[in-house]
Amino acid sequence: MKWIGRLIAFVLVVVLVAGVSLFFLPADRIAKLAADQLRVATGRDVTISGDVSMTLWPVLGVSLGELEVGNADWSEQGPMLSAQNAAIGVDLMAYITNREIRITNIEATSPTIRLDSRSDGRASWVFTDASGEAQIETETAPDRAPQAVSIQRLAVTDATLIYDAEGADLVSYSGVDLTLDWPERLGPATIAATLRPAGSEVQVDATIGGFAGFITGQVQPVDAVISAGGGRAALNGRASTAGDVAGRLRLDIPDTDAFFAALALPQPGLPAKLGRAMDVTTDLTLTADRRLSLRDLTADLGGNALTGAADINLNGTPQVNAQLSAGALDLRSVTESGVASGGGGAPSAGSGWPTDRIDASGLAAFNGEIALTASSIDLGQFKLGQTRTLLRNDRSRMVFELREVQAYQGTLSGEFVINNRSGLSVGGKMFAQSLAMQDVLRDAAGIERLTGQADAEMSFLGSGSTVDAIMKSLSGKGAIKFGQGTIIGIDLDRLMRSGNVGGGTTVFDSLGATWDIAGGVLRNDDLLLSLANYEARGAGQVGLGAQTIDYTFTPVALRANEGTGIAIPVRIRGPWASPSILPDLEAAIDLNFEKEVEQVKQQARDAVRNKVAEELNIVDEGQDLEDAAKQKLEDEVKKGLRSLFD
Repeated sequence: MKWIGRLIAFVLVVVLVAGVSLFFLPADRIAKLAADQLRVATGRDVTISGDVSMTLWPVLGVSLGELEVGNADWSEQGPMLSAQNAAIGVDLMAYITNREIRITNIEATSPTIRLDSRSDGRASWVFTDASGEAQIETETAPDRAPQAVSIQRLAVTDATLIYDAEGADLVSYSGVDLTLDWPERLGPATIAATLRPAGSEVQVDATIGGFAGFITGQVQPVDAVISAGGGRAALNGRASTAGDVAGRLRLDIPDTDAFFAALALPQPGLPAKLGRAMDVTTDLTLTADRRLSLRDLTADLGGNALTGAADINLNGTPQVNAQLSAGALDLRSVTESGVASGGGGAPSAGSGWPTDRIDASGLAAFNGEIALTASSIDLGQFKLGQTRTLLRNDRSRMVFELREVQAYQGTLSGEFVINNRSGLSVGGKMFAQSLAMQDVLRDAAGIERLTGQADAEMSFLGSGSTVDAIMKSLSGKGAIKFGQGTIIGIDLDRLMRSGNVGGGTTVFDSLGATWDIAGGVLRNDDLLLSLANYEARGAGQVGLGAQTIDYTFTPVALRANEGTGIAIPVRIRGPWASPSILPDLEAAIDLNFEKEVEQVKQQARDAVRNKVAEELNIVDEGQDLEDAAKQKLEDEVKKGLRSLFD
């Protein structure tokens, strides 16, 4: 913060020039002389206008009507400093007796400070002298004691601060009120500032120990509080003007949107229980090269509590490396609000998937890795138990690595990928052991007819800007294997005995199937269901995108009909919400009465042949009916022709 020292030098020039000239020159000449001296010292145009008045005792002071200090010649801003009704006072006795420059007060009304910096290192607060040579800070010579300087009180009213850093948005604060109380040069200073970047007041209060060392770049104790939008950020630690900060940070923010809005920053719009309100404490370390370290982190995000540690590089897109732990983690506000799922959790069966556009822009907010452990995770649509996962994000491609997940009485592993680099897509590979499938299918699709423990594996890929589009584009493959379980809603035993399909439950010994997915449609043709007295095979398709099913089970009674088996296919068809379950009688006849049907067909063919033979007076039973008919027709034609000539 070299510009602070320059401003102090500026103040001294004004006061001392005025003091020395007090007995010899009129006020306007003093103002011109002071302006000339400042121009030589800074290399900038300086203008002092309006009324100029002075006092000599007990404080040497000068009051200026208007003051303007020009900016660097390459800056596109206006003057670097302009102020109205500036007043400066110096304790003359302190300087005479102790050679201490003690500024008793600085007051300014409606000052404007404009600061510029460029990527090549140029900064508007770096001054040159009249020759154009840059004024470079040097250490005090060993044989020369540093000049003692202090400002007992600084009061600025209705200030405007403007900072333009190349490559960044312009920062501008207006309506700033600032006071500095620094009663002892080697003691602490108290700073109070009121800013109004968005209309409402933002209050900054800070106490800095060893303020004389702080403004020269030394690390000093700092106790600071920022109050805005009903929230509060407090730091108790140490800091320097070079940007080094370390200490205990506390964030008590009941409404993060209101806090950010008061600071004129974009409102994050965080979900409930995930930062919409927050109470955070951590040991913070921030270095001058923008590397942030958080240790002993405890965060209550409005209902979800996290502990852990993080390292964040803030240069460019933040690079994050964090290890976090949570108890019961409730993420329903994310999955059910559309932040991650486009506006819907589990749809009611048959109602269709959500069509709200998914906003995945948040994937570009950071890169890095976040390891998370939780005792449970409520996703709204799905419920997970003990979870150990690693989140990796690299240029808008986020990978959730499921290292250990207890769910639905079983375990899950694999990975889930969300990629928004060139349009949104989702995919993954999942492996499951001993899942309670009734619970899984109920949460996934509202289906409760199938029960039992299952092992499964699957891979999938879908793309689109809505959940509906993703489900209708799904591709992949998978396999599943059940132990004992049930099918609710159909009793195969009663069906086989009486043909009655109404209600009941089928208990099976095992069930297995593989499938392929293309265009949002799952197809399977090798399902095998084994029961004590029956087996059932299945084939058909499930419309994952359309939420429909068209599937045929073919159960076979293994010990019926003298061991030959009776097969009665059952077709399940319609929307997930209310599929029809009916026996396929035509297929049942084809499967079970093939011989009988063929016998009936043969008998019919024989009867027709006999009738035709009788009409044609065919005596030779081995004669072909077609040949006989042709011969009969030929004979009749010949008879007709002969009759024409008789």
